This record gives sequence, C-alpha cells and structure tokens, in this order.
Amino acid sequence: MANRLILNETSYHGKGAIQHIVHEVKSRSFTKALIVTDKDLVRYQVVAKVTNLLDEAGLPYEIFDEVKANPAVCVIKKGVEKFKASGADYMIAIGGGSPIDSAKGIGIIINNPEFSDVLSLEGVAPTHQKCVPIIAVPTTAGTAAEVTINYVITDEEKKRKFVCVDVHDVPAVAVVDPDMMSSMPKGLTAATGMDALTHAIEGYITKAAWELTDALHLKAIEIIARSLRGAVENDPAGREGMALGQYIAGMGFSNVGLGVVHSMAHPLSAYYDTPHGIANAVLLPYVMEFNKEYTGEKYREIARAMGVKGVDNMTQEEYRNAAIQAVQQLSTDVGIPPKLSQIGVKEEDLPALSIDALNDVCTGGNPRDCTAEELLEVYKIAF
Repeated sequence: MANRLILNETSYHGKGAIQHIVHEVKSRSFTKALIVTDKDLVRYQVVAKVTNLLDEAGLPYEIFDEVKANPAVCVIKKGVEKFKASGADYMIAIGGGSPIDSAKGIGIIINNPEFSDVLSLEGVAPTHQKCVPIIAVPTTAGTAAEVTINYVITDEEKKRKFVCVDVHDVPAVAVVDPDMMSSMPKGLTAATGMDALTHAIEGYITKAAWELTDALHLKAIEIIARSLRGAVENDPAGREGMALGQYIAGMGFSNVGLGVVHSMAHPLSAYYDTPHGIANAVLLPYVMEFNKEYTGEKYREIARAMGVKGVDNMTQEEYRNAAIQAVQQLSTDVGIPPKLSQIGVKEEDLPALSIDALNDVCTGGNPRDCTAEELLEVYKIAF
C-alpha cells in the first residue's frame, strides 16, 4: 500500500512573506481576486497589508468579508454568488481557519457546480475539478487550513459541524507570514496554538500515521512546545515559531487524519459556537488519557518533544503520564480552562454530543475504537 502526501504547489514562510503575493499573481496570469475574509480583519487593517500590495501593483480585487467564526452553509452560498458576480478568477483567503475554509468551499462549488447545495460536500466528496486557485494567508497560528485538504462547515439548521475532505481544495499557494499574526490577542493565540498541538499529537497517533508524517508531527510538537508561551506574550520568536510549527503539523495531519479530540470538539462549536481551538485544548488531555493504552511507545516521544527530561529512564506508565501532564501544563500556562463546564457546555447535552462525536468523520482515525457510551464517559470526566 502506498502512502500519499498532498501539499501546496508553493509556500512562503517567515517575516515579509506576503511580499511574494504580487509575484505569484503575475506569474500565474491571474486577473482579479476575490478576497475572502471577515469584517474584523478589514476593520483592524490586517487585510490592508495585502490590499496595499495589490494596489501598488495595479492588481484588481473585490472583498467578501461576511465570513464569521464557524462559517455556516449560508456563508458559502453567499460567497459563491459574490465570486460569480465579481468576475474574479482566483481568491486570496485572509484570516484563520474560517475564511480559508470558506474559500475552499466557494472554490470547490464554483468549479464543481453539481455540489452547489453545500451539504453534499460532507465527508470525502467525489469532486472532479480542482477548486478555484486560492492564495491562503493565515492570520492565526493553529488551523493550518492553508496546507490541508480538509475544511469544516456548520449546518446551523441541524446544529452540527461537518468535515469535508477533498484533494481538490488545497490552496495553490500558502503565505505564512508571522507579521500577519502579530495582532492576535492572547486568548486567540493560546486557543489556536493548542489547536495546532492537537493536530500534531492526533496526527502522530492516528491509525494512518507513517514514518514521514511521524517526523513532521514530532517536529511540530517540539516547535509548538517551545514557542506557544512566547507567542501568547507576543514575543516575535514565539510568533515565528508558531507560524512554522502549525504549518508543519498541517503537512502531516492533512494526509493521515485526526482522532476523537476533533470528533468531540466539533459538536461543541456547533451547539455553543465554542471556538474550535478552545474545545480541542480542553479535551486533549482527557482524550490522551483515554487513548494511552493504544499508542505503543509514542507517548514517550511526545513527552520528549514536549521537553520532558529523562524519558528513557521512565516506565511506560510514567512516560505516558508525563506526556499528558506536559500537555496539561502548557494548556494551563496559556490560560485554557481545564473543564468543559467553564466554557459553556451543558451537562444535559452530553449524550447528544456523544452521538454526534461518534458519527464525526475524524472518529475512524482514532487509535482506539470507541462507542458513544465511551465518548460520553470522556465528556463527563472533562465536564
């Protein structure tokens, strides 16, 4: 069996990376952009960092800024109509996972109109055409949406988030510039950073993991563990580390899948509009405990990458516990609440959340097979 690796055609990393956008647009003979973003990023002049470059180069664009956190089906449909009306032939997605995910959904539907009802994109959609070319410019260090083949949409009518997995949606170009992330407040930096750590850990222990993705995920864990605390304090080195670490995690998990941390986090966002990174961060230590007997020696390497000393002299139980404790300590240090009850989850909803989590597309990749009853127990412990 062959292992597959899908990445961007081109990616730029480091301070000043956005300066390469104009070259990419011209070299690809694009004529007009639809910029997909949200109103706050326009208001706070983050989008202007890119549009100023386009203006100076005489490159036309229109802005679609109706994206919100946890983008819903209606946002994708509005974006499709905006793209058609604009005369654009490519998109620049500026923002966190929500704008980039929205651009993916828009771009897929434009070139695969048989999926225009949006809901048909759930799971592994059998699209035939690559999406409209996207230049993805992340402003958060966490989702790695700029390099993944996944995107998430909220079905508001049924109060659920659904994951779309499509090899045709990966952005053509990723521009990962830590300067675009410098305005992130502490809480968002912490939440998205813990999301990135969750990607790296789940990708490392998922059933489909293999040697190349293991190397990526361990490196990502190492970088995130040493960078996140500094990034939360807006230290430039921490910001740059997180920008790279979250991208490396995305290179890995996009190609091997995730696990039940994400399965359990998705319903929280659908029910309560909980920020995805916070949901992951709260759940991660509890799910690591749930999975630990099914991970062989991998928790030893997680502990090592997290900076734990002396792991080679520990028993299996000791290094597994050390890995979980190191993750919990990092979460605490960056201000993540330890319990679901502290982020608005309602105890009476836990049984329904468990059923939704079991049916989530990420569940199949978890190293431990599980039932709704087992997931309910994890929710209760985390509550």
